[in-house]
Amino acid sequence: MGNDRLILWGRGSSRTMRVRWMLEEFGLTYDVNPIQSRTGETKTDSYTAINPKQKIPSLQLGDFVLTESPAIITYLAENFDPPPGFHVPRNKAEQATLDEWCFFTAMELDAHTIYIIRRHEGLTEIYGEAPQAVASAREYYSKQANAIADRVAAAGTYLFGDAFSIADIMLATCLDAGRRYDIELPASLDAYLTRVERRPAYRRAFEMNYEGLRTLAP
Repeated sequence: MGNDRLILWGRGSSRTMRVRWMLEEFGLTYDVNPIQSRTGETKTDSYTAINPKQKIPSLQLGDFVLTESPAIITYLAENFDPPPGFHVPRNKAEQATLDEWCFFTAMELDAHTIYIIRRHEGLTEIYGEAPQAVASAREYYSKQANAIADRVAAAGTYLFGDAFSIADIMLATCLDAGRRYDIELPASLDAYLTRVERRPAYRRAFEMNYEGLRTLAP
């Protein structure tokens, strides 16, 4: 891909946060086009040509464009040199476990619960109210969070012991969303999230992704 630079499209959401965090963890050089959802910026002809889904984030490297935050951070993990202390699966079983964590958080926490709460509690002016669906989503989020609490506690500092991974980025952004929606986390997940959010790359990414939009937690 020659001297093409990585370009991140998007800011201000947990999904753009994932990609920015990953880029910061790897110390990669990249540019940002800080377009946001619901501003009209994702619906321009120029961006639609990049991502016809008109959503963020997108990652561009020359003519190569990748969308969907789990796919983007997986691509970065597999195609760039990992920093010290970053988990790289050594066999098929470890790869499957990594995939399990990523798919679980993307589906059971993000798509099935957080997205419903976001739409029908935080954006009712666009998507309308659906109190029963929101209540069900909150209950399901808590159920799934409790289901993994002991496993996270037993894992160590991160999901793979002392080694950080894309699975931690996925889980932490989903736990952060739950916390922002006032869902009480099990003690082990609350402690885990606090540890993860102390990482310098997280704090850099947070400040840049949410600049002017959210306050950086202590």
